[in-house]
Formats: sequence, C-alpha cells, structure tokens
Amino acid sequence: MIYLNFSDLTEEAQNRLLENSKKDVERKFGNDIRKYVRENYTCFKTMVEEEALRNLYSYTFIFNI
Repeated sequence: MIYLNFSDLTEEAQNRLLENSKKDVERKFGNDIRKYVRENYTCFKTMVEEEALRNLYSYTFIFNI
C-alpha cells in the first residue's frame, strides 16, 4: 500500500484540492464563520483559508494509478 499526503501532490493538485476545501468550508460553516468574524473583527477570507487547510485533513483521498 502506498501512503501519500497533501504535500506529496503536485502544486496544481494541491491548489485544486484547497479550492474544493474552501467551497466545502463555506458551504458547511459559512454562517458560523461570518458570525465569528463580526464578533472578533477578523477577515472572512483568512478564516476560510485557515479552516480549509484544517478541513483537508478530514478528507479521504483515493487515487487511480
């Protein structure tokens, strides 16, 4: 069995997965993040990016070789 992690992927694949993760985070947690941003005066885009990186570790990757 071969184990890969996110950093083993090409830059293009990493960017594609990160964009998918951002969309996933916004869909799942967008309202909660917006509420947190309003209360703590932070940047929505930055919060989504940070959560998207954390979200990547909850994915199960399947590769066809």
